[in-house]
Amino acid sequence: MDTLDLLLHPVRLRIVHAMSGGRTRTTSDLCAGLPDAPKTTVYRHVGLLAEAGVLEVVDEQRVHGAVERHYRLRREHAGIDADMAASMSLDEHRHGFAAAMAALHAEFNAYLDRDGADPTADSVGYRQGTIWLTPGELAEMIDELRDVLASRAGNKPAPDRNPHLLSMILFPTEEPLRHRAGQQADDHP
Repeated sequence: MDTLDLLLHPVRLRIVHAMSGGRTRTTSDLCAGLPDAPKTTVYRHVGLLAEAGVLEVVDEQRVHGAVERHYRLRREHAGIDADMAASMSLDEHRHGFAAAMAALHAEFNAYLDRDGADPTADSVGYRQGTIWLTPGELAEMIDELRDVLASRAGNKPAPDRNPHLLSMILFPTEEPLRHRAGQQADDHP
């Protein structure tokens, strides 16, 4: 299975999210964290991720006659880099977006189903808005966001830290000026 097919699946995306921060988890731990996914499904997808090298076994213990494996995420194998994204077809992008949205929807429902879920107290946000940007302003904003996120990406789990799922979606809502018939990129509508 190639990397795109492997990672662009809602359950596997959720497993990758659950393994973030350098934590080690067993498949039983993951099943508890993904209560809406059937256990057999979680076990199957953990196996696929381990076989592909996205998860590595860091410990094995015998529990009630069975071997319990403790896994850790191998971050270098758990993402789609810029070169791979650039080589994706439009259908692969469509599939990837659908998988990401399905994973996001499932994660949000799992959050809401937890005892004590309080979107206001937990600073939950899902706002959408349109911003108008030149290509230069867009590039500058992406660099600024990348810097903000990179400064926190190395945070490790700690007693006072909770994991938060952050999904950013950005795409033009209209055909870019460079593609509009009869208009030049520097024309102003």
